[in-house]
Amino acid sequence: MSGDESDRSSGPEAPVDGRSLRWEDHKAARRNQVLDAAMSAIDAEGAGVGVQQIAARAGLPRSVVYRLFRERGDLDEQVRGHIVSTLMVSLAPALAPEGKAETAIVRAINTYVSWIAEHPNLHHFLGSGSKRRPATVSKVVSGTKTAIGLYVTDVFATALRRAGADESGAETIAFGVIGLVDAAVNRWLSSRTRSISKDKLAELVSRSAWHVIHGSLSDLGIEIDPDTPLSELTGDIRPLLIAQ
Repeated sequence: MSGDESDRSSGPEAPVDGRSLRWEDHKAARRNQVLDAAMSAIDAEGAGVGVQQIAARAGLPRSVVYRLFRERGDLDEQVRGHIVSTLMVSLAPALAPEGKAETAIVRAINTYVSWIAEHPNLHHFLGSGSKRRPATVSKVVSGTKTAIGLYVTDVFATALRRAGADESGAETIAFGVIGLVDAAVNRWLSSRTRSISKDKLAELVSRSAWHVIHGSLSDLGIEIDPDTPLSELTGDIRPLLIAQ
């Protein structure tokens, strides 16, 4: 390498173009504007909303929406991420292992059921996508479910480890409970004739989840009752963080 080349490679970096940064900030703001509008449109009108309806809510030309996203599939997946972020603002604090054991389960499930009942179209979109682009496997949705499952696994594993019990079954218990809740809520939401109210659904699902957790932990050597403080089981455990 010549001296000139060495000097160029070790010299100061080229200055950042302020106009380029402002343009990227502008595009990011426009994307969020579109995502907010899309979520609002889906929430109000269902998963069948088109790009024109989304653009109108955002106050932008349809052509601008298409310039901000690669194609409809890209837009749909980013909308799912936006929906999940909104859901997790409510759900993540409710999943914190605080208070009494049964109360914590009721709190988490009530929060989830209440959000789903309030935003059925958003929940439907997470699983089905738009009519023109039906969902197959969403990385955002599957990744979030996995992150929640691993967090709950960590809670159970910590409780088992602190009790000197076998923690190898923690993941099975955690994902089993999550599957129970998810299946029950999805079935209730898809039913045309809902025989029970939202509050009754949350009560039944909470009770079922408690029995699964209580029985599973009992089989592994931990006896808990509804009033057992979770701090006795898990100590201080990290909060749930979902990266988008």
